[in-house]
Amino acid sequence: MVGINTEEDILTKALRKLTAVFTLFVIVLSGRLVLAQDANKLKIGFSIEDMKGERWQTDLNSFQVRAKELGAEVISRDAGGDDDRQFQQIQEMIKAGIKVLVLMPRDTTKASRMVDAAKSANVKVISYDRLVLNSDVDLYVSFDRLETGWMQAEYLAKHAPKGNYVLIAGSPRDEGAKTLHDAQMKVLQPYIERGDIKVIADAYTKDWLPSEAYLFMLKAIDSTQGNIAAVVASNDGLAGGAIQALREHNLAGKVLVSGQDADLAAIICIAQGVQSMTVYKPVGNEAVVAAEEAVRLAKGEKTRANRTISNGKADVPVILLKPTVVTRDNIKTTVVQDGFQTLKSINQALSADQQIK
Repeated sequence: MVGINTEEDILTKALRKLTAVFTLFVIVLSGRLVLAQDANKLKIGFSIEDMKGERWQTDLNSFQVRAKELGAEVISRDAGGDDDRQFQQIQEMIKAGIKVLVLMPRDTTKASRMVDAAKSANVKVISYDRLVLNSDVDLYVSFDRLETGWMQAEYLAKHAPKGNYVLIAGSPRDEGAKTLHDAQMKVLQPYIERGDIKVIADAYTKDWLPSEAYLFMLKAIDSTQGNIAAVVASNDGLAGGAIQALREHNLAGKVLVSGQDADLAAIICIAQGVQSMTVYKPVGNEAVVAAEEAVRLAKGEKTRANRTISNGKADVPVILLKPTVVTRDNIKTTVVQDGFQTLKSINQALSADQQIK
C-alpha cells in the first residue's frame, strides 16, 4: 500500500508540474500573440492645434469611433495653441509608430516642418480642415470654404442689400480665413460697386479670438454711431464677440450677423434673434471621412479624392464636403435632427416665447 501511494503521489506531482508548464506556455504564447497583434495594429496620429472651442472635441470623438471600427488605434494630442509644442508632439507620435498623421495646424504657413518630419519617416499626412501650405501632404479633407463664405455673405446681402457692413475675418495665419474672406468679398463686390453696401470696417483677428472681435466691433459701432446693417463674422466665436458689443449698445437683433460651425451658443443666439444665421458643417462626417481615408492610406490604398487644390508646392488631392445654412426656421431639421445639438440644451437657455417647438 505504501508503495502504491508513493507512485500515485509521484504521478500527481508530475501532472501538476506538467499542467503548470503548459499553463505558463499558454500565457507566454498569448502574450506574444497580443504583442504581435498590437504591433500589427494600424496606428494613426491625430494632432489638433488647440482643443478649445466646441467643435474640435466632436471631431476627435467621431474620428476615434470610426477609426476603432476600422481596426485602427488613434494617438491624439492637443497642442494648446503652441506651434512648437505641436511639432514636438508630432515627433513623439512618429516615434510611437503611427502610419498616418492627421494634422490640424494652428499656422498653415509654418506647419510644413511638421509635414516634412512625418514624410521623412514615411508617414502619410492628411491635412485636416486647414490646408498646410507649401508642403507635400497626401490629402486634404475639409468643407468647401468658398461655398461657406459665399453662403454667409449671400444670406446677409439678400436680407440687408443696403447699408454699412463690418467684416470680421479669422486668423491671418489660417489660409482658410483668407479663402472665406475672399469668397465673402466676391459676393459683396457688386453691391459695393453700385454704392448699395459700404464696408466701413474689415480686419482679420488674432487666433480667431472672440475677444478680438468684440473690441473690433466696439470701434466699428463708435465710428458709425451704431449705423450698421450687417456683420459678416467668419465663425460663431467671432459672431459671439460682435454680438456682445451690439448688446451693450442695444443693437443686438437690429444688425444682421453671420456665423459658422453651429456652436450651441450660436444656435441659442439664432433662436433669440440676435444672430441671423450660421453655416453648419456636419463635422462628424468630416471626421469619419478623415478616419476612413487615414486607414486607406495606412493600408497603401488610394484615397477617394476626385479633385486637387494647390497649396503652393503641390496639387493636393482633396475631399471637400458640403455645408448647410442654418436659420431659426430649420434648426430642428439640421443640427437637432443630426444630433449635433439637442432641443433640450437649446431650449433651456431660452424664454418660453423663444423656444424651438
